[in-house]
Formats: sequence, structure tokens, C-alpha cells
Amino acid sequence: MKIKATLLTSQTPIIKIQIGDKYYPKSILTEENVNIENEHSEKIISRHFITEGLVLLDTQLYFSNSKTILFEIDEESIVMNFIYSSNIETHIEQLESEKYSKENTHNIFYTNNFKGSFKIPAHKNVNYLSIILSKEFYYNIINEDWQLHEKFSKKILQKQSGYLTSKYLAFTPAIQWVTSEIKNCTREGVLKRIYIESKIKELLIHQLETLIVKPLPEEKINEEEYNKLLEAKKILENDYRNTPTLPELSRLISLNEFKLKKGFKACFGTTVKSYIIKLRMEHAKELFQSKASTVSETAYKCGYKDVSHFSAAFKSYYGFSPQKFKLNTDIIQFWLLAFSFIC
Repeated sequence: MKIKATLLTSQTPIIKIQIGDKYYPKSILTEENVNIENEHSEKIISRHFITEGLVLLDTQLYFSNSKTILFEIDEESIVMNFIYSSNIETHIEQLESEKYSKENTHNIFYTNNFKGSFKIPAHKNVNYLSIILSKEFYYNIINEDWQLHEKFSKKILQKQSGYLTSKYLAFTPAIQWVTSEIKNCTREGVLKRIYIESKIKELLIHQLETLIVKPLPEEKINEEEYNKLLEAKKILENDYRNTPTLPELSRLISLNEFKLKKGFKACFGTTVKSYIIKLRMEHAKELFQSKASTVSETAYKCGYKDVSHFSAAFKSYYGFSPQKFKLNTDIIQFWLLAFSFIC
């Protein structure tokens, strides 16, 4: 399988990767990094995890002028796609794609010869995570259980390009968390291969659940309201230590409080309050895993003035106290370090 990404104005590929199509569970996962910056503050930063049958691309782009990227995959592939940026103009041969991307959305598609162009707007930070799997690799991680997605399976078996779902769907909290874990992976060697493959399976479960779980009753939300709800979500993500109250958030995005509460739950599958707790708890988990803070310091860094309130929220969210989680994390990290030393 050959994967290539090229700027329309340049003949030199940004990304050029060639791998085999077979699934070898003992093959080594290697990492490559692309880091291109110029005097105009333009940048192309891309981190690649590569092994037989699998390429994972975590790419960030910023251009001072609008640029078009051509992307090609020369053989059959299944792509798990996670888009973090809106308004990227997209054209893909053989696939009826949405013309413009939407922020924090995901889908899976199959193609037997991918050719696409992506127009990147000027002065916009663009980020996407793409997991490209050969058909054999994909067969193995779903154990060839085609009943999980019968319509999509039929397209694959007939070599007919198509999507898992007709439209890109909004990230769930679980998908946000797992993609964050992949992006922040620091493991090496065999452990990295095991870890990344387990996270790909976990992501696939969350994406397939969109087909199995019955959706919430659909709320009528127009594009203007949807963009305001995305703005609210971004406000919470930018400073979840000092979040505005519901009335304050409502005023900040110019949307009444009733529509904010109903729309947020409909679009993102959670309430505003629950989303704030999720952001704080995920940050607390990262701090404990990095050994960066004590329980008291973590409580403060996550926006809690009272340590007991933080501890209660943490236990309610994860099922055990922050003290116990911190202790278990320290033990796990000790054994991982010992294991890597022995290897």
C-alpha cells in the first residue's frame, strides 16, 4: 500500500509511505515525524505510526494562504477519520463526501483507490487524525464479524467505495478521550504496538456503537444554532477551571438558556454540567498519570476550591478515590518501567 500527500503547488510529497498489506501481530510499530515551518509562520507537523497494514497520521497544518493538498492511497483500505477543524473544502473521487468538514466529527470509509483533494483555508489551524488500515488488518481487528455493519461490509466485499454512516457524526466523550490517548502516546517498542492497536479497537467499538445504539430523539437545530453550540463547547474546553454559569454562557454565545441546554444535550450527548465534570476529570487523570501533582494541587488545577468536593466528584466519575487511583498509577508505571528495563 502506498500513501502520499502532496501540496498542489509543490511536486515534493509531504507524506510518502509504503507498507505491506498483511497483518503481522509481531511486526514493529515505528514512528516518523514531519516538521516543516517557514518564515511566514506556515507549518506542517505530522506524526506517523507505521507497521504492516497500518498507518496512523496525526497532522496539523497552518498556511498564510489557502492551499490544496492532494491525498492518495493506491490500494484497498479502510480509513477511520477524525476531523478537528471545520470549513475544509473536500472532494473525494468515488465517494459522495460532504463539501465542507465540520469540527470534531468522525466517520469510517472504504475505498479501493483513494484520491482526494482538501482545500485548507488561510490563517486556520487544521488538525486531523486518520487511521488507515489494509483490508486484512481490518478483517483481523473485527474478527471478520461482518454483522457488525452489514451495509458497510457489503460495500467492502463488493469493492464499492462508501461510508459507514451517511454523514460525519459528532465526537462522543469516549472518542475524544481515546484519540487524546493516542496523540499523547509515549510508549516505545512492543508496548507501543500493543497499546496503539488496543486503542484502535477501542475507537472502532465507539464508532460502531453509532449503528447499534438507538440515537436520542432528534432535535431540530439549524446550522446557526449548531455553530453557537460548538462555540459554547469550545469556551468550556478553553477554560474548564473557571467556567461561566449557564446564564453567562448563554449570553456569550447569544443563544437562550433553554436552547443551550436542550441543544447541547442533543448535539454532544451530555449536559453542560456533565461535560465540565468530564473535562476536569480527564485533566485530573492526566495529572496523576504524569505524577505532576498531589491530590490537593490537582483539585486546584481542575477548578475545585474544596479538595473534598474534588475527591467526591472523582470517585463518582471513576469509581474510586483519587488517592487510590494515584497509588495504582504509580504501581503500574513502576512495573512498566521494570518490564522495559528487563526487555
